[in-house]
Amino acid sequence: MNWGKVFALSLRHIYLIKGSFPRILDLIYWPTIQIFLWGFISKFFTLSSSYFENTVGIILSAAILYDFLFRSSISYNMMFLEEIWSRNFTNLFIAPIKISEIITALTFTAIFRTLIGLIPAALIAIPLFGVSIFKIGAPLIFLLITLYIFGVTLGLLVTAGLVRFGPSFENIAWASLFFLAPLGCIYYPIEILPEWLQVIAKILPLVHIFEEMRNILIHDIINYSQILKAIFISFLYFLIGILIFYLSYNGAKNRGTLINMGE
Repeated sequence: MNWGKVFALSLRHIYLIKGSFPRILDLIYWPTIQIFLWGFISKFFTLSSSYFENTVGIILSAAILYDFLFRSSISYNMMFLEEIWSRNFTNLFIAPIKISEIITALTFTAIFRTLIGLIPAALIAIPLFGVSIFKIGAPLIFLLITLYIFGVTLGLLVTAGLVRFGPSFENIAWASLFFLAPLGCIYYPIEILPEWLQVIAKILPLVHIFEEMRNILIHDIINYSQILKAIFISFLYFLIGILIFYLSYNGAKNRGTLINMGE
């Protein structure tokens, strides 16, 4: 065995990782997020084991809503990635098609992929576990709309990264939602977080959405101001996501890197 060749091949991959911020972030990301998420969940059950009368119902309802958010973002990302993998993204502009039309088409189409995953999961939970997210009532519609808007926003930010950094940013597409899970207070109330993290968490719509979900299921009280706040924050992030996508696209077009997008 030629150890010089082995060292050269290893060095090649080391330089590949060293020169790619998305790859470095992906390596650091998973262990850190796992510690944060499960650490807060463990703390919640340790300090508040008797907080809920129906812990399973609350956890499963949160999981279904979180999966809706996850599918919203991933569906958007997948459709964009399919254009990149097939090297078809630049061909779209031969039509010509505007960026605004691509964003609108992906936004509307992603809802079908999302509902295909949500409806069976929500229905299966009823006979198997006796848990129905439909018990939330009419506010469920507004919660789902808010989650969808924020999911699409995350999809926009990831696709902006794909346009800016290329396929090396692809791993972030799968990890983007898990990054926000600890701060989103999906499975536990915001009081579990340290005070300095609570300040950061409150600028995310997820906290207001899942806090309101628990408020409805536990106390049967609807706080519409909380729902309106979540909708406003989601729309604000959506507009920021569109702006960032346009900046990334224009930057890639000026650098001439759009034509190289693909595997």
